Parts: sequence; C-alpha cells; structure tokens
Amino acid sequence: MTTAKDLFIIAMDSGQEPAVGQGDLSLALAGAELIDLLGAGSVTLEGDRVVPGEPSAPDDDRLVGEAGARIVRQTPYERVEDWLWRRGKDLAATYQTALEADGELTQKAGGRLSFGARRMEPVDTPSRHAAIDRWERREPVLTALASVVGIGGGFSEIEPGLDDEAATSVVAAVHDAVMELEAVRQRRTIENAAFANLWRGP
Repeated sequence: MTTAKDLFIIAMDSGQEPAVGQGDLSLALAGAELIDLLGAGSVTLEGDRVVPGEPSAPDDDRLVGEAGARIVRQTPYERVEDWLWRRGKDLAATYQTALEADGELTQKAGGRLSFGARRMEPVDTPSRHAAIDRWERREPVLTALASVVGIGGGFSEIEPGLDDEAATSVVAAVHDAVMELEAVRQRRTIENAAFANLWRGP
C-alpha cells in the first residue's frame, strides 16, 4: 500500500465527525502521491517546483504510477500547489473506486465517507491492518497529512518527526490548499445566504 491508500483507509476508519470532506481528502491524497514519488526518486523539489526524475513508482502502484506519468516534464516545471489542485480533482472518488475494485472497500450503510448515495467502509484485510499499524506508530508523513484534514488533532507547522525538507514542503502546501478550499466554501455560504435574504425580502 502507498501513503495515499493508507491515508484513505485511515480517513474512513477515523470516526471523524463530521467525516473528512471529499475535496480536502483529494488534496491530501495528491500530496501523499507526491511524497511517495519523491521517496521513489521519480521527482525532486527545486524550491516550489516539481522536477521530474526517473519514471518509477513505489511498489508499482497503478495510481501512483498514473500520478508519475502526469508530472509536467517541460520547463518551467509545475509548482507544488498547482500539482495539488490539478491532480487532486476528484482524487478521493478515484481512490474509492480503485480500492473497491481491489476488494479493500465494501458498501455498507453508515460508512465513514459517503460519496453520493453510496457509503463505504474498509474491509478487514492485511492492507487495512498495515495502514492502521502505520497510523498507530504515528508514522510522521501519514500523521502530518491526516492532521491537515482534521484527523488526530489540529495541524502543526512543524509535525513531530517530520524532518524531511521536501516532505515538509509538500505537507505545508497541502495545508495551504485545504485552507484555501475552506475559504472558498465560507465565501459561497455567505454569498448564498445573502442571495436568499435578498429574495426573502425585509
């Protein structure tokens, strides 16, 4: 399993109330993929730019391999923030479909994440056990990404044990993107409320 798949499973297993938002999780999954690509040597960071390296993916994972294939290979290379928004579009739903196809998810009423009318929960598999073990060991990257989307406590600018500069930069970019998404949500809520009041009248 990759960091992204582990994060998805932890998000579904967390008991978080309210459940992690699909948009927030999608951005975090894109960050997790990028960190795994960094670990595999598929990319490096130069400042805030994602620089392509060897075309390989951790454990030959299909989704991370797909992510690696979508890295911009022309200069000027893509900024981390732009990668998160581009790759992160509907990524949580993509992971749900993939994990369901692999027998890692099952449909059940009352599941932790609900995309549309379908509710899903992790199947009790070795992959789920491995993700939970990684979480319980407080593995720094998984812990940091989970905290960005509100799992396991609030986000800290300096996560304990997260001493890799590139990974730290990616986690910080994910945090900024999630905050930007929340600002958009709040602005839309205010605008919708103002529009409703306008039609309601005095």
